[in-house]
Amino acid sequence: MKRNLVFSLALCLLAAAPVLAQEEAEGCKDHPLFTRFPGMVLVDCEASQFDLRGLPVGQMKPGKETLDSVEVEGPVQFLAYQVKEGTTPPSGLQIMRNFENAAKKAGGTIEGQWPGWCKATYDGERMPRMGNSCTSFALTMKFVKGGKETWVFLQASERDGNYQMTISEREAMKQDVAVNEIADQLNKDGFVALYVNFDTGKATIRPDSAKTLDDAAAALKTVPAMKIEVGGHTDNVGTPEANLKLSQERAQAVMAALVQRGIKTDRMTAKGYGQTAPIADNRTEEGRGRNRRVELVRK
Repeated sequence: MKRNLVFSLALCLLAAAPVLAQEEAEGCKDHPLFTRFPGMVLVDCEASQFDLRGLPVGQMKPGKETLDSVEVEGPVQFLAYQVKEGTTPPSGLQIMRNFENAAKKAGGTIEGQWPGWCKATYDGERMPRMGNSCTSFALTMKFVKGGKETWVFLQASERDGNYQMTISEREAMKQDVAVNEIADQLNKDGFVALYVNFDTGKATIRPDSAKTLDDAAAALKTVPAMKIEVGGHTDNVGTPEANLKLSQERAQAVMAALVQRGIKTDRMTAKGYGQTAPIADNRTEEGRGRNRRVELVRK
């Protein structure tokens, strides 16, 4: 791909290099998740069909040199923007807050934000082309839609209005246990974990979980005498009280979905456990994903 400009950090300033081009980079286009900030030119881009990125999350922890990161394998896109000549540049904070608000409106979550220059450091080797490992009005966002997770790491210059982002995609956690395996696991182990996708912070089941629920109902029909508890579990994001309430509502939603699929109500009870019974490390995104589950437990 032809590049009109190499967009990088220079010394301790993000995108401090002077503007060398004011034309759209050949072959580059905006990512469909975002419209560009007004008055900007897309000056550079790079894409890979499959690569690994380590996106920074959370806050700096005592004794650690860099932020924790989430490994994402899949298609990767890098985009760099500069302010059009003659346009008043926005501040780094203005850019960061605009993308933060846009992400929330689109149903995304903020996995880390660092307003200001070098409020934290990250592993630059795992985020190539994004800078010198110091955050600069930086933001990590996550979107889950259509069975995919899209992770975005954005950095904005403090004064000149330039910004750049890395966008990395991977398949969202899926239910990989088939009908027969669900029934076998219930008989053998007494429980099975279902990974049902809900709207963020809600008990609304997403359409992409229909097959998971279909398989669970089919498995329960093979053991018609078995009574089960539908147990809801969350990660540790949020307050324990809110998570307990949310897990109860999600357990009830799954139970209702199973009833709709022909499982008798008197075979099931619903109970929320909140964040009290994790099965993985809540300090990582992968661990939090495993903890956000609904379990069918033999009674």
